[in-house]
Amino acid sequence: MTRLRKLTFLLPFAALWLAPLGLQAQSFARSDEQDQARENMLDRKVMPFSIIKRRTESALAGEASYVGVANSSREGVYRMQFLRKDGRVIWVDVDGKTGNIIARTK
Repeated sequence: MTRLRKLTFLLPFAALWLAPLGLQAQSFARSDEQDQARENMLDRKVMPFSIIKRRTESALAGEASYVGVANSSREGVYRMQFLRKDGRVIWVDVDGKTGNIIARTK
């Protein structure tokens, strides 16, 4: 076996061996916004996001698919992005305390 073929053969094994070292060096610190959102949820000021997301997806079932969440300028309000079948984006504002849709684009 030539030297190049040996290196090519061993490269995937080296990557597997070195991968854990790289993961330990990464920092997964949460932001202040995430900490505040978690505290609000634990204090029952807002519902867990998973429940809000599920309710909103159910309300828009068949009309649009969930894409993601964006920052909202209002405290306790989640701004969620959905994609309609025709390619248009719908923005939906959901009250974090009740889980009710309070505003949406057409």
